[in-house]
Amino acid sequence: MKKNMGGLDRTIRIIAALIIAALFYFKVIDGTLAYVLLAISAIFLLTSFISFCPLYTLFGISTCKVKE
Repeated sequence: MKKNMGGLDRTIRIIAALIIAALFYFKVIDGTLAYVLLAISAIFLLTSFISFCPLYTLFGISTCKVKE
């Protein structure tokens, strides 16, 4: 897997995942919506840690800086 996520993209995903987790913990969101958002936040965390997003490869996007 070639990295296709830059630092800013990874940071935004981690912050979004933490916000969703906090909303769930404080019971601001509940029910089906909460579980869907928790699944999305888990995906955000996983893709942030491995610096690879499968959807980016489908659309040909890369936010990773290219070294010349």
